[in-house]
Amino acid sequence: MIDFTQPDQHLIWQSTNDGVMGGISQGHLSFDGELSVFSGKLFLANNGGFSSVASKLNLLDPSIVAIELDYIGDGREYQLRFATKASGETVRYKHDFSTEKGQLQTYRFLLKDFQAVFRGRLLHNAPELEAQHIEQIGFLIADKQAGPFELKLIQVRFMTAKYH
Repeated sequence: MIDFTQPDQHLIWQSTNDGVMGGISQGHLSFDGELSVFSGKLFLANNGGFSSVASKLNLLDPSIVAIELDYIGDGREYQLRFATKASGETVRYKHDFSTEKGQLQTYRFLLKDFQAVFRGRLLHNAPELEAQHIEQIGFLIADKQAGPFELKLIQVRFMTAKYH
């Protein structure tokens, strides 16, 4: 479980914004006194338009089949992302999710529904996502809408087939 109500949880997350491709978007994870908040501002200029945060994960149980996320959104679309390393290759997986402005929501993501991606393009020959290969978790916004964003994160739970 990842508990975003813990005051120091945000400290182990790293930001990557579109500056790596010439963009000027800004985003980061911070603590607002109650929750960790992924927030910033997207700019579409200079091939920009994305912001992400990610953190390393300890080895997960191979029986995990789903992830539950509790969050309060801003009406924009985000991605839950995982990075794996198998056979020396890093593969990233994404699952889009929508938010309703100001509404507490819980979304259950099945690992089998995640899509492998490389720089925003789908990889069709990648293996299915398996929990024991996951090394990193992250959130990304790249919804092609300029302006501020704010995703309040509450908790991530890793679910085995028994509780799914």
